[in-house]
Amino acid sequence: MTWTADAPATALIDLAELEPGQPGPALVRPERIADVPAIGELVAYYAHQRNLLPRPVADIYQSVREWVVVEMDGEIVACGSLLIMWADLAEVRSLAVAPDHQGQGLGQAIVNALIDEARRLHISTVFCLTRSVPFFSKLGFEMTERDRFPRKVWKDCVHCPLFSNCDEVAMSLAVTPS
Repeated sequence: MTWTADAPATALIDLAELEPGQPGPALVRPERIADVPAIGELVAYYAHQRNLLPRPVADIYQSVREWVVVEMDGEIVACGSLLIMWADLAEVRSLAVAPDHQGQGLGQAIVNALIDEARRLHISTVFCLTRSVPFFSKLGFEMTERDRFPRKVWKDCVHCPLFSNCDEVAMSLAVTPS
């Protein structure tokens, strides 16, 4: 994730604005090198459950600029990344919220930060492959055909053990530049 002078390096969010009755402020910010082990653990937890594709720690280090995290009380409790696929296309990847912090609006905060970055970069479409259709629908994503994203299919999907029996749904969001 690239953060420039016209994009804040951090954003304090009041989770009560996202989900009434939830705990107060959390810091949404770009990933730091020191965050990699915590992100690796979050991603590995959900990959073990087959809810995310595994991401080796080396891959997380190499893609450090693509990630956004939520920090609460000095702990990384959520993460996600935005992979630029082409001039007009980016993918939300590896969205994960610690189990004891779900339902607090953290996933929404991460996705909103990633969409803001796509908007800043003038990327017109953000997509994801997901089993969490209601979550992404709530954020404005619409179901679409996976064939719409051949770069994703041939870059990542063909390496997935579930490629021939994939149960993820392709969803996309049209993004207007800021």
